[in-house]
Amino acid sequence: MSDPGAVLADLRAESEELDALVAGLPAGRWAAPTPAEGWTVAHQIAHLAWTDRQALLSATDPEGFVRAAREALATPLTFVDEAAEAGALTPPAELLADWRAGREELLRALRERPTGEKLPWYGPPMSVASMATARLMETWAHGQDIADALGAVRPPTARLRHIARIGVRTRDFAYATHQLTPPEEEFRVELRAPDGTVWEYGPPDAAQRVTGTALEFCLLVTQRAHRADLPSVRAEGADAERWLEIAQAFAGPPGKGRTPSGKAATS
Repeated sequence: MSDPGAVLADLRAESEELDALVAGLPAGRWAAPTPAEGWTVAHQIAHLAWTDRQALLSATDPEGFVRAAREALATPLTFVDEAAEAGALTPPAELLADWRAGREELLRALRERPTGEKLPWYGPPMSVASMATARLMETWAHGQDIADALGAVRPPTARLRHIARIGVRTRDFAYATHQLTPPEEEFRVELRAPDGTVWEYGPPDAAQRVTGTALEFCLLVTQRAHRADLPSVRAEGADAERWLEIAQAFAGPPGKGRTPSGKAATS
């Protein structure tokens, strides 16, 4: 992850895939409700556009971002929804154009930053590669909400590896957001990739482990599906089991998660 070039290329590809999903939508379809309560397709794209702009501000004017973040965090439970609500009022064509322009500016800005530089964010500061990975994760996750709203099926890609890695690395963060002490020992995580290979994290001899498909694990840690709908994701050990109940790969307070649909994810 020291070289951000690969993840920036994958971020572009993930954004373009989502762009293709919404570009031809009639204006009325932008008002279609998504699985996120109160959020339409327009809210989802507005959120991505807004967050890309905040990341751009972090990369180009760190002090300005810190000031803006301080104001936003004065209302930590509402500022994200408020920004999405405001953006969703924008006519769809204008909103789409704004998202496209903002994400291109962000890609350029991140390419120009020194690889080891830390950028301020709403949580801990992030490297350029970590910022790009976080943007890819959000683009994929909110894209999943849009795909679900439109009845579209997105084939899983190797880009899930970035999201899986965040999901594993944020284990202790998930415990902290629930005011819980994380286990001292690492878990073993083994995920079946879209191409049939296995992505491995943690020591092979770990006493506790998590296994499953990469797609279902990513849906779990981004809270895009209830665990009951993700049959491949399994835990061995009480602490690993607890982690799967609270896992979240995104910054901020614990999410509400999703209710069981009774339909298993397509792996």
